Amino acid sequence: MTVLAFASMLTLSGLQAQNSKGSKADESFLKQAMQGDMAEVKMGQLAQQKGADDKVKQFGQMLESDHSQNLEKAKSVAQEIGMSPPASVNTEQKATYDRLNKLSGQQFDKEFAQHMVQDHKKDISKFDQESKKSGSVANFAQGTLPVLKKHLEMAESLGGHQTKGSGR
Repeated sequence: MTVLAFASMLTLSGLQAQNSKGSKADESFLKQAMQGDMAEVKMGQLAQQKGADDKVKQFGQMLESDHSQNLEKAKSVAQEIGMSPPASVNTEQKATYDRLNKLSGQQFDKEFAQHMVQDHKKDISKFDQESKKSGSVANFAQGTLPVLKKHLEMAESLGGHQTKGSGR
């Protein structure tokens, strides 16, 4: 009897999670988005400290500000779907931060800009895919896309996509 009661409680809690649109895919996307926001805030702070070019420092300030705001929105959506926000960035994000933290001057600016272009292209692709769905996580993705696209344009203007002979 107890097993049956427990099983029906699990089914009910599963239905409640579905009703609040907290699918595993939504939670996975949102976790990655929040870790991305946390990483971008740290990267923005790093750019402000290490950047040689004022444009890099200004971009860092914008990253810190925009991704802090976006993180708060993501946390709100996470709460709405009954999900706990991640405590920290993932290992790959930490490794990238550590690698860039060892650089300085123009070398930092170049590597930082290249990373920001690659990272924002990857994020735009994921957010675009998520935005085609429905629910609060999809709405969050839709609202975030314009900011990510603006960041990509800025990162590209820093020279992060230009290599000799690329024709860009």
